[in-house]
Amino acid sequence: MPSPFRYTAPPPPKSAAGRTADVYAQLAADFGIERASTFVVLSSAPEIMASAWALMRESLIAGEGDRTGKELAALGVSEANRCPFCVDAHTTLLHATGDHALAERVARGETPVDERHARVLAWGRASRTPGAPELAPYPFPAAHAPAYIGTALAFHFINRIVSALLTENLLPCNAQRFRAVRSLVGRSVAGTVRRRPSPGASLTLLHDPGPGPDWARGTTVGPAYAALRDAATAGQGLLDEGDHAVVRQTLQAWDGTHPPLAWDELPDRSRPGARLALLAALAPYRITDEDVTAWRKPTHTDHCLVHLVAYGAFAAVDRIESALPVRAVQEAS
Repeated sequence: MPSPFRYTAPPPPKSAAGRTADVYAQLAADFGIERASTFVVLSSAPEIMASAWALMRESLIAGEGDRTGKELAALGVSEANRCPFCVDAHTTLLHATGDHALAERVARGETPVDERHARVLAWGRASRTPGAPELAPYPFPAAHAPAYIGTALAFHFINRIVSALLTENLLPCNAQRFRAVRSLVGRSVAGTVRRRPSPGASLTLLHDPGPGPDWARGTTVGPAYAALRDAATAGQGLLDEGDHAVVRQTLQAWDGTHPPLAWDELPDRSRPGARLALLAALAPYRITDEDVTAWRKPTHTDHCLVHLVAYGAFAAVDRIESALPVRAVQEAS
């Protein structure tokens, strides 16, 4: 069977120990997929793997709000980021929630019949654009905002990791493109998806995270977000100050659009670290073998590549998070 991994060779999950093994155990119990390639690909950097899982678990899985709504938000994010792997995954997970008609409607590219569902999906799509007017007021109750925001930001990160480091095929031969397969896979994890576990279990995997941003303060989403921020931004140490400045300045000016093919601001392969980080942030689906080869030296392990891609991915997350209309939570319906 072809490997789903593009540029790394992650350790086999069966060989995992310590924190990595604990992540796999929680994936099996709370996600229903123990060896999800989305997290296996991060296992060369356990601190990133654990914090990415924590943010997804504490927001999408254990956070306030119904799972269908949060899957729609994640689907909207994945559509906006042009991540077919994640679009297919969330469509399949909508089957797992039991709303098969909704799952197939969005799979066809149609608008959900339920107005609230349509608003949540649109909110997820709009979240790629920092400060988009469509983000306020929130289309969910104020009490659910930390979980919905955490879900959106988790998948802005995960989409970029997936697009950079995995193939587009959720299942072999793209079998998930068939309705019967989507429904069957969804039903196989339905019991786990429809069960809401207690918040906080994933925080035991993290090393003393801070409380997180104000929009998540007092919830388990906050420390999970803070841990991912700390783990991912450590990757900036792989760049020199000039390359870091290029990434920072480009992200500050980013308006959420997908870069054109003639992207003048993208460094050429003489500055491979900055190039890879910016591609991971804004167009991870355009990373090529040549881009990775230009950067990779004998001293650059899979651990290093995961950290560099995670740094770029989180640079985009940080730009999006910094422009969130958090005060609009008071207006949410």
